[in-house]
Amino acid sequence: MTTFAFGSGAITLYVIGWIATLLALYNRDGLKNNLLQTITLAAIVLHAVAAFQLLSKDGGLDLSLMKIIALLALVINALVYFSSLQKPIHSLYLALFPISAITLLVALTSSSTKANIFVPLSLQAHILISILAYSFLAIAALQALLAGYQNWQLKHKHQDALMRTMPALETMEALLFKLIWVGQVLLTLSLITGFYVYDDFFAQQLIHKVAFSIVAWMVYAVLLFGRHLYGWRGRRAINWTWVGFSGILLGYIGSKVVIELVLN
Repeated sequence: MTTFAFGSGAITLYVIGWIATLLALYNRDGLKNNLLQTITLAAIVLHAVAAFQLLSKDGGLDLSLMKIIALLALVINALVYFSSLQKPIHSLYLALFPISAITLLVALTSSSTKANIFVPLSLQAHILISILAYSFLAIAALQALLAGYQNWQLKHKHQDALMRTMPALETMEALLFKLIWVGQVLLTLSLITGFYVYDDFFAQQLIHKVAFSIVAWMVYAVLLFGRHLYGWRGRRAINWTWVGFSGILLGYIGSKVVIELVLN
């Protein structure tokens, strides 16, 4: 009951925060306001308590699909919140808040699809690194969408309320590649630690996750290489970002859906 109370509070604040974000788009000061930041921080705190209680079951961890997605949403929101204190990326809340509310609601109301397990320290480190890698790359994917929207608006000489809250396109793209660099480093560490902590990828039904993660790593590597040598930007950078993130989605979310919901 306590878990549901904390989760419901977070969902309510996410909905309020999403409405506040929409309203803030039309304010003179844009999305930078103390009320929105306070609502966001309170929602993240409640979300963190609910996510911790959802994952901790009977002395082990419940690593079911929706519980992990709720945790990913929490980490992404926290990263965006602290980044928004220095960088103008508040507009990401327009997508993050409704996604977080829906995923948390499903996690609260769905039953476990995976047995609780005891997780050794080395595996905990691998899981943490993987979650951070997926979170940074997810933020990069959302940032790419915003940069693509901004690029489209500039080409068609439009400037709506959302456009007025964004920095210059060059700044948006620079932030995008910083996120990808951090995500790529973490993804590299995730792959290395994964080969260390897992004995048999086939027996543990992880081969699809590993294969798609390696494909995503290669896509991001090509994108960063192209950016460094040829100055890739615009639609090419956005498309490559989403191709890489599609590999992450297929590798992690897709494999868990098949294993937990289809095969089970």
